[in-house]
Amino acid sequence: MMLQPITPMVHVRRESPKEIHTRLRSVLARAQVERLPGAWCFAESRAEATTLDPRALALIRDGAVVSQVVPTRVPASAERFAVFAIHFPAHEDNSGFVGWLATELKAALGTGVAVVCGSNQERGGVYDYWLLPEALGDAALEIVGRLAR
Repeated sequence: MMLQPITPMVHVRRESPKEIHTRLRSVLARAQVERLPGAWCFAESRAEATTLDPRALALIRDGAVVSQVVPTRVPASAERFAVFAIHFPAHEDNSGFVGWLATELKAALGTGVAVVCGSNQERGGVYDYWLLPEALGDAALEIVGRLAR
């Protein structure tokens, strides 16, 4: 199957911090937010030996090492993540969203996040997978829900 290139929509505009906050809360209110079940982790392998895990949310290459974000069964002492997905409505101006929400979550929870972005034209286009420490998954979704209201 041949993959089709996506032409991204890039929005450039000058906004005050208040205008940005208002616009992105509105975007979030219309987005689909879903927590993925279970805990997730990065599984690393050498690039030449990597086989795509069919459960992987993302595959990221760093030179000779490939990481896949996959469901985990490793002990609690390993780095485990809660994951939630945000799918935006088609043609929505969500520019600045990742930085804005990451800042909100950092201020409220005291932790950073990892974000993997993709595109699925059947579900509106751009979407994000948000990874944060497993123990903070419920609290993060509460904050996202409050911001969306």
